[in-house]
Amino acid sequence: MLEKNKVKLGIAPIAWTNDDLPELGAENTFEQCVSEMALAGFTGSEIGNKYPKDPVVLKKALDLRGVQICNCWFSTFFTTGPEEETIEAFKKQLDFLSQMGAGVIGCSEQGGSIQGQAVPIFGGQKPVFTDEEWDKLLTGMNKLGAIAKEKGMKCSFHHHMGTGVQTPAEIDRFMDGTSEDVYLLFDSGHIYFSEGTQEAVDTLIDKYIGRIAHVHLKDVREEKRREALAGKMSFLDAVKNGTFTVPGDGNLSFDHIFKVLAENDYTGWMLVEAEQDPAKANPLEYAMKARTFIQEKTGL
Repeated sequence: MLEKNKVKLGIAPIAWTNDDLPELGAENTFEQCVSEMALAGFTGSEIGNKYPKDPVVLKKALDLRGVQICNCWFSTFFTTGPEEETIEAFKKQLDFLSQMGAGVIGCSEQGGSIQGQAVPIFGGQKPVFTDEEWDKLLTGMNKLGAIAKEKGMKCSFHHHMGTGVQTPAEIDRFMDGTSEDVYLLFDSGHIYFSEGTQEAVDTLIDKYIGRIAHVHLKDVREEKRREALAGKMSFLDAVKNGTFTVPGDGNLSFDHIFKVLAENDYTGWMLVEAEQDPAKANPLEYAMKARTFIQEKTGL
């Protein structure tokens, strides 16, 4: 079983307010979001666009609710922009997270990404990096890993739909080309959305459990995934259509994920991240549903 003193549970604000689709949850305030996180039984959060930018103000609001920041999305642009710009922005974000007491930062290479564009998520339009672009990405991420280590933090990388690091082969190339100071942010939903099989999910965690620094627990409704494929939906349209949901509400099995994490003494955060339309999927209701599922499966 996973140990309570080693594994903490968080939930992402994207269920309340979507950063990529501001119209989803526009009515939900920061205060409602973090209050309902705590009410549902979660003690951690990532950072959303409505969160106070002043670390003192943010920490006070979170402390009142027994919630802490455990990670934050960071966009890298090593394949399309000057390396130094990404590195300088990374240092600033790292400083902010350090002040908030977080131990992990989650990066995603956004050079050429189609995740926010109105183009089909499947069909060959996502970026496929050249050897030169791979060299830039891997060199840059190794530098970020070293910078984070010096700060006493871990630099993780988020494989993500619509980016150049989405498929198992792309994740393998990334992990093979980066140092041990660069970790994987394992996301059950994104690898299933990409590949459509439980085997892909289980194989990924088996292969990289020794380098996983952060876990996103996300489920997928297979019927909605098929609709996204058939309807040539964009990533954001697929989100609005309900492709993602909380663990236990879709078609994934999380048994192997929890087993591998437990057997390998995983220490860190498991974070529920299930972007949906809050008008269709009440955030508090689904947060509580996820919390109950995780408790039943892991004892946490």
